Amino acid sequence: MASVTLRGLEKHYGSQRVVKGLDLVIADGEFVVLVGPSGCGKSTTLRMIAGLESISGGEVMIGDDVVNRLAPRERDIAMVFQDYALYPHKTVRENMGFSLKVRGMAAAEAKSRIDEAAELLGIAHLLDRRPGQLSGGQRQRVAMGRAIVRHPQVFLFDEPLSNLDAQLRGQVRTEIKKLHQKLRTTIIYVTHDQVEAMTLADRIVILRNGVIEQVGTPDEVYNQPRNVFVAGFVGSPAMNFARATRRGAELAFADGNALPLDRLAVRADQLADGQPVLVGIRPEHVLPVGEGRVEIAVPVDVVEPLGSDTLLHVSLGEATVTARMPPAMRPKVGEVVRLGLDPTKLHVFDAASEAAIGL
Repeated sequence: MASVTLRGLEKHYGSQRVVKGLDLVIADGEFVVLVGPSGCGKSTTLRMIAGLESISGGEVMIGDDVVNRLAPRERDIAMVFQDYALYPHKTVRENMGFSLKVRGMAAAEAKSRIDEAAELLGIAHLLDRRPGQLSGGQRQRVAMGRAIVRHPQVFLFDEPLSNLDAQLRGQVRTEIKKLHQKLRTTIIYVTHDQVEAMTLADRIVILRNGVIEQVGTPDEVYNQPRNVFVAGFVGSPAMNFARATRRGAELAFADGNALPLDRLAVRADQLADGQPVLVGIRPEHVLPVGEGRVEIAVPVDVVEPLGSDTLLHVSLGEATVTARMPPAMRPKVGEVVRLGLDPTKLHVFDAASEAAIGL
């Protein structure tokens, strides 16, 4: 196992900078997820770590060694791809053992590693089948097994679940988490799916336009987002944003609803009177009226019964806000309902810079 360090990492395609000076230290044995929208530079960063993309500037270190000039096979990493990349004419055992055979490993040692990995992944009964006889989830397990048998210092995963249906994604995601708990090998995992990031990661690295927006544990990026982008990217359903203005001791919305400043995490001296802000409210923090909650009166636009709960879409100021309500709450469209906001869970962002206020 080994740490991975990025120092000023850059990638240029002609005049276009797609990765812009990334600095990141990944600890030995840590599970780090790079997440962000398409085109943010996450897969390019992973491929530079693997040696599959040239580095335009900066350094990649694995352990104590700078690996910029090393070929992929010399970096002691193993990569799991989105498309499995299995040899269709070889059996599962042959696919898993191919890299060991190329290295000249003794047959007995190779068999032991393959059997151990297959048992770990629950595919021991599939070793004599070919990829065409396997489901998508089974093929992805084989691809993972092919990486495991190498005993690398670092595992790299490039959107490995994107070709699977929702149920299989959940199953394989759980297996990847268990795998890390057993092996404690350093894992760098790329995804655009923030649910994968939240459930798998020790730390999450959120990228946008080739720049790191925030690094933190799942709890930190969920509860203490540094800006509107991070706040809106993490969480499902996404955080609501409603424009408000400081008016004396309140944050006032356009429809007359208001939040008392002395109930919020933000201090009055952090806001100028008349300053426009964005109030961030997660759907699960819009609640029925109750003690300790700030009440708002809002008209209902849409009602979505989901069985386990009900999503209400209501108008707050100029914004549409989604609220996650108990399943029995089914107001009529157009009805004005009173809801409660947990003031300790609200986020305030400067409307111009979109940076968090009060962190």
